[in-house]
Amino acid sequence: MRKRTFDIIVIFLIALALISLNQFDLLEESAKFMFIPILAFYFIGQLAERKFQK
Repeated sequence: MRKRTFDIIVIFLIALALISLNQFDLLEESAKFMFIPILAFYFIGQLAERKFQK
């Protein structure tokens, strides 16, 4: 699987989980943005992998 395809799938799954949790009112007001740091750390990890792999 190509890396770009995997990225799109991960982003889609995180967005789908957040939307479904929001529809069932399982997220409180401050918890709606908890996936933003997860996405940030995901892409920072990819950047670190590319940089230190060489």
